[in-house]
Amino acid sequence: MAEMKPSSVRFDRSLVEGPISTAVWKLAWPTMLQNLIGGLQGVIDHALVGHFVGYAANAAIGVSWQIALVVIVFITSLYTGMAVIVARYAGANKPEDVNRVFYQATLASFFLGLVILAPLGYVLTPWLLSVVNAAPDVQAQALPFLRIFFVGCIGMLFFFMLGGALRAAGDARTPLRLGAALTVLNIVFNVALIAGIGPLPALGTKGSALGTVLASLVVVAYGFWKVHKRELVVQFPSGGLQGPDWAIIRQLFRFGLPAGLQGVVMNVGGVMLLRYIGSLPESAEAQAAFAVGYTELFSFITWTAVGLMGAAATMTGQNLGAGRPERCAEAARHAARMGLGIAASLGACFVIVPGFLLGLFGMSDVAVVSVGVSLLRHLAISGFFVTVALAYTGALQGAGDTRSPLVISIVSQVAVPLGACAVLQSLGVLSTDAIWRAIVAGHVTRCVLSVMRFRQGAWRRIAVELDPAEA
Repeated sequence: MAEMKPSSVRFDRSLVEGPISTAVWKLAWPTMLQNLIGGLQGVIDHALVGHFVGYAANAAIGVSWQIALVVIVFITSLYTGMAVIVARYAGANKPEDVNRVFYQATLASFFLGLVILAPLGYVLTPWLLSVVNAAPDVQAQALPFLRIFFVGCIGMLFFFMLGGALRAAGDARTPLRLGAALTVLNIVFNVALIAGIGPLPALGTKGSALGTVLASLVVVAYGFWKVHKRELVVQFPSGGLQGPDWAIIRQLFRFGLPAGLQGVVMNVGGVMLLRYIGSLPESAEAQAAFAVGYTELFSFITWTAVGLMGAAATMTGQNLGAGRPERCAEAARHAARMGLGIAASLGACFVIVPGFLLGLFGMSDVAVVSVGVSLLRHLAISGFFVTVALAYTGALQGAGDTRSPLVISIVSQVAVPLGACAVLQSLGVLSTDAIWRAIVAGHVTRCVLSVMRFRQGAWRRIAVELDPAEA
């Protein structure tokens, strides 16, 4: 294979040398905007299926995504490991090491997506749906959605990987452009496939899954073409195809596996909450409200906070790589303050116009709206604590401390909310409002523990090395 041309792209040194608040915002706003734009995809999906199929389809998509995220988050755990290493070496201005890590993450993603996740996801989908106590009409809608998604998941894996590598290297704008293109394509495909346009049949929830798969494959193909042209800050190493570098892959999972387990714990907590919701007399109505209120509307807070989490992670990793650890704590504080303002604005909408927000998803049933309004009011409180927790989680993970957030998640997302639900159910007093209060308690716990762990300062002593002897 011919030698690739050298790249003129350079790392952004303002992240380790310029004003901290400016650097945090530079990294955060593109990801926040990307996530908000991406959130429109879910809003449109739910609105379409809510109007054309009914609230059982809303519940099916919500349940499907809750299950898919448990699996996807674990598989994509190596991207957190990749981001830790990429940020550290970008801060140290070592592009060759950055490119080596990116290439090995690509190889691992290809294997995990096609060889493991696609076949296992297809086979295990019926069992996964039975775990969450989904109502029969919900299962009928969710089964084809999940199977289509798992078979075509390689596009989403590569999309997450490419965006994570670019942000860790300091380029948050290219993932924004790719994410916006993904959302636009997804909307176009989903409008055509869910409702049916012209000769295309109305596929309902199956159309939603198929649209997501097709859009991700198109965007990823373009992204890798840009990588091949060496026009991005992360690239493949020169010299053609290479085999697996097990030293790097071990490092990816050294940092990434705890983050993957953390994601699994958090999403298993969500799945088990669905199980408790499914045990209530009004299970279908409550699951539909949960799917829209928590999975979609609350995501406008959490995905915004995720943008700030990524900014804190990149700032921490790059400044540690540049030998400037004193800038890391300040970056985390700036990210948390920005997030609190956004959470206050969005939370106010949950309190002031909850009925209007639910109505956007075609929810007019009195029982569904009543449960949904109560959920949104609880989530308005949760938003403050989730935002701060994610900012400090990002700082910990960016430094390479991915184990502490795992332990914190086990306590806050499993032990606290599920323990409360178990006790209340045993007493025969479990209700939707009790479950919503358990969710808030878990978020408060996560916030307090995350801030306390970061302030202990153990993250300053974590080393990142690619030498096989150190892996």
